[in-house]
Amino acid sequence: MPDKFSAVWVSHSSSSDFLKCPQLYYYQNVYKDPKTNHKIKVMAPALALGSAVHEVLESISVLPTDKRFDLSLLDKFHDLWPKFSGKRGGFWDETTENKYRARGEEMLRRAYNHPGILKKPAVKIKEDLPYYWLSEEEGIILCGKIDWLEYLPETDSVHIVDFKTGKSEEDEASLQLPIYNLLVTNCQKRQVTKASYWYLETNDELTEKPLPDLAESKKRVLDVAMQMKLARQLNRFKCPEGESCRYCKPLLAVLSGQGEGIGLDEYGRTDLYILPPKGQDRESVIL
Repeated sequence: MPDKFSAVWVSHSSSSDFLKCPQLYYYQNVYKDPKTNHKIKVMAPALALGSAVHEVLESISVLPTDKRFDLSLLDKFHDLWPKFSGKRGGFWDETTENKYRARGEEMLRRAYNHPGILKKPAVKIKEDLPYYWLSEEEGIILCGKIDWLEYLPETDSVHIVDFKTGKSEEDEASLQLPIYNLLVTNCQKRQVTKASYWYLETNDELTEKPLPDLAESKKRVLDVAMQMKLARQLNRFKCPEGESCRYCKPLLAVLSGQGEGIGLDEYGRTDLYILPPKGQDRESVIL
């Protein structure tokens, strides 16, 4: 078996970065600051909101069904929010932070009032980061975390559920469900028979999606993975719009000195930055 430390690791987020802009992929997944040997990341309010809501829901997935709502989801959210408050969450002002915090509270109220799958048995994959060899021959590993796996006792199978905290719907051409179907199929023993998104901002119920074919999924994902591998081998990560696009521009701004460092992530391996809102100068203010 090839060495997993020299393999190309591919996930939904990294492949999505690559398809948006190879330069974005490079600076978010490959580049390390030569001064700190850390990766870099730009914090933004939407990212903080999504992380906080996902963390609350993930915390109950490991509990027995009759214990999941012993503690209020809102109380969990309020206890967790200081981790994302202020500049740590990409917030430059209290008004913006309050708006995003209120959105998170409303999502968790919705989850509490319409729990659905949250009160049903769930399957938990043991690994913190599930992964498997997508292609040993090519040295490519597929990895990723799944938000929720509902256990379906009538068929002894699983239902993939992904929580959505943004305002837009997932693109039909997205590789998310093909990747998740491959991961769940290869990282635990039960068959996948269903897949859904839960748009927590707007919907009380799940939005069921067609389950992608496994063979076609592997073909599509491996094709993108091979493009990522080749880009790394050639060290060629060109922005499709030339020097920069809306996806890679924030990271280039950090590298040009426009970002403000706000410390390390919780794992101590990534340098976090915040960029001033558009049209504002972070070094001065007019009163």
